[in-house]
Amino acid sequence: MRTALSAILLLGTWATASALPASAAEPPTRPATAPASPGLLSAMQRDMGLTRSQAEARLAAEKTATAVERKAKRAAGASYGGSWFDAGSGKLTVAVTRSANAEAVRATGATVRVVKHSARQLDAAKARIDALSAPTGVSSWYVDPKANRVVVNVVTARQYDNDVQTFLDRARETGPVTVRQTSEAPQTFAAGTVGGDPYYTGNFRCSIGFSVHGGFVTAGHCGRAGDAVYGWDRSYIGNFQGSSFPDNDYAWVNVGSGWWTVPVVLGWGAIPDQLVRGSAEAPVGSSICRSGSTTHWRCGTVLAKNETVNYSEGAVHQMTKTSVCAEGGDSGGSFLSGDQAQGVTSGGWGNCSSGGETWYQPVNEILNRYGLRLHTA
Repeated sequence: MRTALSAILLLGTWATASALPASAAEPPTRPATAPASPGLLSAMQRDMGLTRSQAEARLAAEKTATAVERKAKRAAGASYGGSWFDAGSGKLTVAVTRSANAEAVRATGATVRVVKHSARQLDAAKARIDALSAPTGVSSWYVDPKANRVVVNVVTARQYDNDVQTFLDRARETGPVTVRQTSEAPQTFAAGTVGGDPYYTGNFRCSIGFSVHGGFVTAGHCGRAGDAVYGWDRSYIGNFQGSSFPDNDYAWVNVGSGWWTVPVVLGWGAIPDQLVRGSAEAPVGSSICRSGSTTHWRCGTVLAKNETVNYSEGAVHQMTKTSVCAEGGDSGGSFLSGDQAQGVTSGGWGNCSSGGETWYQPVNEILNRYGLRLHTA
């Protein structure tokens, strides 16, 4: 039997086992002014090549950029063309289609770039691509605010397939489109039964995402509504109360039978736990870290939002892409920016030895879909 909370599950705010003493489930305490737990800062240093002071400074700048983004978007109005965090300047950059809006946006603290296409126009073009039937050689598509275009990613080995070329021709008809190449097709990160897993459903292992009042959220491809869920010790936790995959990749599980929830993302003993204090959405370009039962803490940056990912099982919409690696069994795990919940791990390509990219389903969408309330410290 495990005797430390951090040894049970690597993953995000999750349920803990009834075999543990109640005191073991109490959230860790740290000063409210701390930018992140030591474990998260260590992971940022390891995966992003930062010093501790650089990681702390970046998190502080990203927190400011997140607050500025809401004000800047209002100031830009209909000319808003998207926004992203610039790590070099430590500021948020906001694209606008009209120079007349630039001063109002700058007054919020953001940097301004004048572009041709508004976010509304780009989102409309992406929505028209969403309506197309994509072949497996097309891996994903999303709006890139920095490029001011819709980016369609194709698998390099399949780029000249007739069905891929036909899809690209039709995609270009929807609006401003750029085609980029990726080395592998995306896949989900579920895995077969392995000892020491965070939770089981059938013969699959996945990772718990974030605690909500009454349960936790995770990936939809990990189970269907009604499926029973079992913990690391094979004791019964609860059932999938709602699940969607493909189209979406999210689900929630009720927690009972002696299990309970805590507002933390856990390490494996060596990494201190990270408190979850909210779910403010981080801009593109922000640093972000992931916790999962296979590869533990991994960090990178937010690369794109509202990306449609074309898995072999079908397309999943409104995903966020990151440079963070993941592997089998990490599905459903937590994505954090500082102490703010961002989403649950869906899938990606590559691994944590050679690198890759991973997508997550934004947590606020899941909370809104099921009427759930995030468990926060």
